[in-house]
Amino acid sequence: MHTVKVLAIAFALLGICIIAGRMANGARGIAAATLIFLPIWLVGAGINLYIGVKQAGYSFAEELPVFAFVFIVPAAIALLIWWKFR
Repeated sequence: MHTVKVLAIAFALLGICIIAGRMANGARGIAAATLIFLPIWLVGAGINLYIGVKQAGYSFAEELPVFAFVFIVPAAIALLIWWKFR
């Protein structure tokens, strides 16, 4: 359930970036905003990894696949949007 919440946060952040990009510069702004989203979400997914290891008690090896999933799914969607609007 926690992973679903983290993914929902990722997609909400992506949506905010897309809206801000569109308001700033139309379609080209959307493309730029999706690229800006990627490092921001990398940090967010890293924070989730840290919380999983330090507070939830999972080992780094147990949490690493979750980190990969939580980062790659929204990143792939962002890159598809970037590709469409570039």
